[in-house]
Amino acid sequence: MDSVSVNKVIDEYQHLSIEDMEYVASIIQKQLIELKRENLAARVQEAKSNYVQGLTKSGGLKELMEDMESD
Repeated sequence: MDSVSVNKVIDEYQHLSIEDMEYVASIIQKQLIELKRENLAARVQEAKSNYVQGLTKSGGLKELMEDMESD
């Protein structure tokens, strides 16, 4: 969504009654929560897949730091 569209949405939102504003805000909040949940689930699936394929490493802090320094 470009900034012009965002500005239009905000402008229109300001013309709503307080009850409608609360309703819209509630819907948007629920949609954001669901989107974050979906993104997290996708990330978990990716991590599981990487683990199954042997693309992950294990070790302690020392090994992590050594691995980061070698990149």
